[in-house]
Amino acid sequence: MNETSGTTTRDYDWWLLAILAAICTLGVIEIYSATHGSSLSGMHMKQLRWLGIGLVVMFIVSRIDYHLILDQAPILYLVGMAALIAVLAVGHTRFGAKRWISVPGLGELLQVSELVKLIIIIALARFFAEVNSDQLALRDLIKAGLLVGLPLVLILKQPDLGTALVLVPLVVVGAFLAGLQWQHAAVFSLAGILLVGAVFYPPVSRRILKPYQRERITSFLHPEEDAKGSGYQLLQSKIAVGSGGFWGKGFGNGTQNQLGYIPVRYSDFIMSAWAEEQGFKGVLFALGLYMALLLRLVQNAQRAKDRAGMFLVMGVAAALGFHVLVNVAMVIGAMPVTGIPLPLMSYGGSATLFVFLAIGLVMNVRLRRFVN
Repeated sequence: MNETSGTTTRDYDWWLLAILAAICTLGVIEIYSATHGSSLSGMHMKQLRWLGIGLVVMFIVSRIDYHLILDQAPILYLVGMAALIAVLAVGHTRFGAKRWISVPGLGELLQVSELVKLIIIIALARFFAEVNSDQLALRDLIKAGLLVGLPLVLILKQPDLGTALVLVPLVVVGAFLAGLQWQHAAVFSLAGILLVGAVFYPPVSRRILKPYQRERITSFLHPEEDAKGSGYQLLQSKIAVGSGGFWGKGFGNGTQNQLGYIPVRYSDFIMSAWAEEQGFKGVLFALGLYMALLLRLVQNAQRAKDRAGMFLVMGVAAALGFHVLVNVAMVIGAMPVTGIPLPLMSYGGSATLFVFLAIGLVMNVRLRRFVN
């Protein structure tokens, strides 16, 4: 028994943890299949280590009253912005992007923007919870936009379009739940459509996007026009998904996967590798687990004892739901390649930590739903 909160381990959402464990298991299995016998062999063991660290930090975060965390939101926000600026100044560069910093004693690079996503969820939860009206005023909507705008710009500078995009549904879902007026929604939706259209307009896209980002956005429409260049990733992913059929080729038997044709098959395109080896039935099973995860998060949001807790949990649901939607759409060619990983299935320490820290906040809210 925790004397400070009056809760026991039985108060945790064990169904949610079981769903997480199932997704993690699928991820470790497919990471092993995608990397064994290659120079990447052993990555599944590294992923298991990150899962262990994530589980520990999740339970630690769940025991700290989320109201205390929300009280520190301004400080956390400033720390997050300082960290993003530090990455631009002294961060490590990989694949042409400067996104990582070294963590002493860990022997790994940490992607700061992944943890900043959690800080933005906390900051927005506090902001929207303090709105004392059933309808969100325009000035509050603008303030929320500015709150997200600064980290979004800093992340785009790295450049990291995928992570920057994740911040958008956080503010959209929060604003909707806080009482977004339809007039404001219509105006901002129109602005969003115009912005997306502008990205496809060459004179504008050349100013705001890197060359490879422009290629990713345009090549998904006609990847066959540059099959060996910008369209390669998408074409190989679609070949893998289609060749899996309904039943799949079986564990370790996916030719696109085992021969290394699928790009980043242990991370961004792990669903392609999974689809080839486990088929449509396996994809349905994986997506069913993600659907169960999101429904469980919404249920916990509904049971939160206050608005702040509800906004926290729904922020987590918005982030994870967006990750799943964009990643799956990406591997089948319905959206451009943006490098957004599949939560807990894709290999990645920073992304794994983000998910477990976020779930720690969800458990935190759940544990205190009956506490006065």
